Amino acid sequence: MPFIPHTQLDVNAMLAEIGVAELDTLFDEIPADIRNGSLRHVPQAINEMDLLALFRQRAEMDPPCLCFAGAGAYDHHIPSAVWDVTQRGEFLTAYTPYQAEASQGTLQLIYEYQTMMARLTGMDVSNASVYDGASGMAESILMAIRANKKNKSRRVLVCKTVHPLYREVAQSIVRNQDIQLDEIPIAADGRVDVEGLCADDLFTGVEDVPAAIVIQQPNFFGQLEDVDRLCDWAKEWEILVIAVVNPLSLVILKSPDQWGNMGADIVCGDGQPFGIPMASGGPSFGFMCCRQALVRQMPGRIVGRTVDLDGKPGFVLTLQAREQHIRRAKATSNICTNQGLLVTAATIHMSLLGSNGLAQVAASCHQNTLALVKVLTDLEGVSQKFSGEFFHESIICFEGRDAGEIARQLIQRGILGGVPLGEHYPEMSDCLLLCATEKRTSADIQVYAAALEEALK
Repeated sequence: MPFIPHTQLDVNAMLAEIGVAELDTLFDEIPADIRNGSLRHVPQAINEMDLLALFRQRAEMDPPCLCFAGAGAYDHHIPSAVWDVTQRGEFLTAYTPYQAEASQGTLQLIYEYQTMMARLTGMDVSNASVYDGASGMAESILMAIRANKKNKSRRVLVCKTVHPLYREVAQSIVRNQDIQLDEIPIAADGRVDVEGLCADDLFTGVEDVPAAIVIQQPNFFGQLEDVDRLCDWAKEWEILVIAVVNPLSLVILKSPDQWGNMGADIVCGDGQPFGIPMASGGPSFGFMCCRQALVRQMPGRIVGRTVDLDGKPGFVLTLQAREQHIRRAKATSNICTNQGLLVTAATIHMSLLGSNGLAQVAASCHQNTLALVKVLTDLEGVSQKFSGEFFHESIICFEGRDAGEIARQLIQRGILGGVPLGEHYPEMSDCLLLCATEKRTSADIQVYAAALEEALK
């Protein structure tokens, strides 16, 4: 569909028709203190030729590198069939499934996706996705506040081992809704300080007890948290548990419904490991799953399966608690769309690999990361930061040297060696978070080791 912008004459005519003097009047219900004001950082418009040249220039800034970086976006193998099928016209151009009689294919795909995600996470229900893992975590926090009606504190505990960008996004989304995010410190082993959390004098009174706690497993450092103890502690205080997970890890780790005696309540994360290319950092899609008891607080779309008058199966949208269907004040979210095309790719990806294939991928990632850490820590001046169990990410340290500078030297040698941690954790400025997926071979690992040895010199 061609893009034909409105001229000023068009805008003036429309304003005159509805009896409004200027465009800003349409937004007068938004309080002045939360308006953004002028968009000072948005550049001036450029023509199509210059825009394409700019895109080419920026694309060339990402040279092909041997990737050992992770931190939420992973270099997994994507079977060719995934995007060959995803880019078929009936999927590529299918935007909205509102008209059930005309959208059975789209609705069935979302239903299959939700079934897979519910089984993977151990939850009862899944929505049709959100924008990414970070927005999924923020929406989960809002959902927990709504669902935990007994709790009036509007406080949520967030482990400092949760992805720092997820925490920043969540803060941006909830800060204007009178929700307080309190961080739980990191213990010496790179995990949540469970001992400090379980102290008897942690809360001064019932009104001080938080409504929810956010736990990432594996955490941002790759370490495996003591989720059983954390979950059981939360349940003692009637605190809802929000699990942030890497979906691939769930094929070899126990699902969040099995954490502790009662399990997590809400599960969210990023679906990028399932058939979504890294693409310089996006786009991706976020997933959200929950227990049946919380389903009416779930934002976004949920697809159900039913039968028609003739007994034939059919698929429909159900529990549409969005502002397009009910009063805006009662809506659970303003998410008006989802990452449908990426969900299509993920569904095809999971279908092609199956449970056994995904388990083999996860096991290969774990074994390759073990081998990578072993080879690199054999080098002089390189050590592993934390010794506990991990999935397919770990941290190496360079004994006081700047990890960011070493990472830049590795890029010059064609190695994307990991993510320097100093920006978000200043005390770890000499640390590099690295990852090895199923694509990394023994030869790749040796190439990395040789390049790192040269960089250290």
